[in-house]
Amino acid sequence: MFELEVRRTFSAAHSIRIRGEQEPLHGHDWQVDLVVEAATVDEDGLACDFHELESALNEVLRPLASRNLNETPPFDRRNPTAEAVAQHIAIEMSQRIAARVRIQSVRVTEAPGCAARYVPSHKSESP
Repeated sequence: MFELEVRRTFSAAHSIRIRGEQEPLHGHDWQVDLVVEAATVDEDGLACDFHELESALNEVLRPLASRNLNETPPFDRRNPTAEAVAQHIAIEMSQRIAARVRIQSVRVTEAPGCAARYVPSHKSESP
């Protein structure tokens, strides 16, 4: 099994509900670590081109960057927790790169030492 990892950072604000209480709006530099896996490599020895992964991840993050997540789909209808952001990124990425590799995990760090990791079950999922 081969694993590839790409990392990106984007800035965005959010305000999550915790036990029914809305916290104040605040921002983070969200670090995203995407890990994909492939059973084989192609004739060039690549499981997947890093540029392809980076481009797809940039595309997924673009609508979230420099935004208030509470006003940005799908988080205008969903509590924008780190867990939910990680799951959203994984689902969006799997739609873009599923033919090449499989999402192993998405880790989202919203502050140093505070991260959420989403590991898809690889079954049909919806948030």
